Amino acid sequence: MAAVLAVLLAGTALTGCNRDPGGAGAARVGIDLPRSDSDFWNSYQGYIEKGVEDGTVEALPLTNSQNDVGRLVANVQTLTDQGARAVVMAPQDTGAITESLRTLAERKIPVVSVDTRPDQGEVYMVVRADNRAYGEKACRFLGERLGGRGKVAEFQGDLSSINGRDRSEAFSSCMKRDFPGIRVFELATDWKGDVASAKLQATLAAHPDLNGLYLQAGGVFLQPTLALLEQKKLLKPAGAPGHLTIVSNDGIPEELDAIRAGKIDATVSQPADLYAEYALFYARAALDGKTFSTGPTDHGSTVVRIPGGLEDQLPAPLVTRENVDDPALWANRLEKPGRP
Repeated sequence: MAAVLAVLLAGTALTGCNRDPGGAGAARVGIDLPRSDSDFWNSYQGYIEKGVEDGTVEALPLTNSQNDVGRLVANVQTLTDQGARAVVMAPQDTGAITESLRTLAERKIPVVSVDTRPDQGEVYMVVRADNRAYGEKACRFLGERLGGRGKVAEFQGDLSSINGRDRSEAFSSCMKRDFPGIRVFELATDWKGDVASAKLQATLAAHPDLNGLYLQAGGVFLQPTLALLEQKKLLKPAGAPGHLTIVSNDGIPEELDAIRAGKIDATVSQPADLYAEYALFYARAALDGKTFSTGPTDHGSTVVRIPGGLEDQLPAPLVTRENVDDPALWANRLEKPGRP
């Protein structure tokens, strides 16, 4: 991949995210970050900033929509007014960005959508992992660990997001099909840790015999969950009587540390580094007029066709005690928490 990028980027100017983005004729990229209240997205931001500083693309100053689709729409308008010729975004509400995508398509400004796939509208490429596989992996891990019986609480993400829907639908269908002896309590959270903690407290009060938890986003759910369990003296190490089996999603350093400590049992490592790398790669490719087809890639993923464009489905491995120290995991390569 380094060789591919070297050829692709030959002759481009080095531009930092807060530097002068280049001359009047420079082909610049507008990048909106989705939020700053999640360790996962803060890590993604660090990788994006490093890629920009390294000269992968010439970028306008980064914006952050803070999980507000109205702010995202306004930020995209500002970026295009400033001359962005391609846009990288990660819309958290995938149903409310359609009009902006239509406007960008009319202006022939390609869009790379990271982590989420807009419900409607044209995109050049979606850079995303298979979120249905997240739900499937969590279901199978919990189902097998619990021997097909017990009670599990699921912290669902925002169901207005394709990710929240995909993970929830896959988890539910897998449990009903393969582990009918497990009762699932679906707790809608809107990706908010305080909401998840409050609903877990109520669930534990009604069902003190709860056996497991599925956290759809460790970046926002892990710390409030562990704090509540510790407060209630329910945070027992893996293998001890009364241990709640916990599987998470994101793969942040704190999750890996919690697996090592026996506080949780597994996570699905969402590739923050690859999200940033290939967001910038495809933005550069779009500016260069490159096209892609479906099928396997040279970086271990598969490009599939979706309504309105293509999606590069990046690998997202299940992490357990057995492979938590794998140096290939992005969280094990951070120089310090949250910043590559």
